[in-house]
Amino acid sequence: MTNTGDQFQRETKYNRGRMPRTTLDWSSQPGLYKEYPDAKRIDLPPAEPLNNCPLRDALRNRRSIRDFTDVPISGQSLSYLLWASTGISRREHGYEFRTAPSAGALYPIETYLCVNNIQAIPAGVYHYNVKGHYLEFLKQGNHAGDVARAALDQQMCGAAAVVFIWTAVFQRSKWKYGQRAYRYVYLDAGHVAENLALTATSLDLGSCPVAALYDDEVNSLIGVDGIEESVIYMTVVGCRAIKC
Repeated sequence: MTNTGDQFQRETKYNRGRMPRTTLDWSSQPGLYKEYPDAKRIDLPPAEPLNNCPLRDALRNRRSIRDFTDVPISGQSLSYLLWASTGISRREHGYEFRTAPSAGALYPIETYLCVNNIQAIPAGVYHYNVKGHYLEFLKQGNHAGDVARAALDQQMCGAAAVVFIWTAVFQRSKWKYGQRAYRYVYLDAGHVAENLALTATSLDLGSCPVAALYDDEVNSLIGVDGIEESVIYMTVVGCRAIKC
């Protein structure tokens, strides 16, 4: 019996002398930014660090934290977490580059939030507008229980102050890389998640990545189709029960 994962790994290899030949149709390149123009806009504070934690300390102290207090996270901290994980870091020669690397600078990863306990930001589901550095309010109400159930009933998702939900808009990468794009999409998500983990540590916050999830339940929560765009990864962030 053919194993789908093994088959994908074999069939998307690059081999010397047998590289795929493609011509890019620049007129069909997907846009690099997703926006919800009809959604209520929630402005974020400037993305500035709240301390000067050395990178070495963040690397040494980073660990998966699953127990959180009910102390809210500040909007300032959330703003910095969003920018540091996947925000625009610089603009050069007409291009906008982000804090996390991406194959071909195609940036297929989108960020959604399930906000449970953030100061001055109502509970609900949001989309992060990267270009404008603000939130787009998609769904109001407390969805802590929904996101916890969708994450294989991991209760930390309901206890955390916020759950970062990362999706992939696959065509952004497939436009250039074909089926091998899926390799790059998952690598890109890993880059973003590690940025977030180190930044959370530098802010004395706890975080834990989550890959065990019911895909379609998360997709339904944030309102994506699961085909052209689908959840691939999540991370919880909150004030650590031991120290915050």
